[in-house]
Amino acid sequence: MTSEQDKDVAVPPAEGAASTAKRTDRKERPEWATGLRQLYDSVVDEDIPDQFKDLLSQLDTKN
Repeated sequence: MTSEQDKDVAVPPAEGAASTAKRTDRKERPEWATGLRQLYDSVVDEDIPDQFKDLLSQLDTKN
């Protein structure tokens, strides 16, 4: 069980944590992570279907 004082104590970041994150290079990423990123990007780049656009415009006009 924690006391009220324990909740207010700030924990400093681990030494070198920021520098480790900055050192991560695309070359160091596992192959599956690159494939997952490509899949995500392809989905984000897809056009919105016309049915969804129509539905969104209908919702906008009701407000």
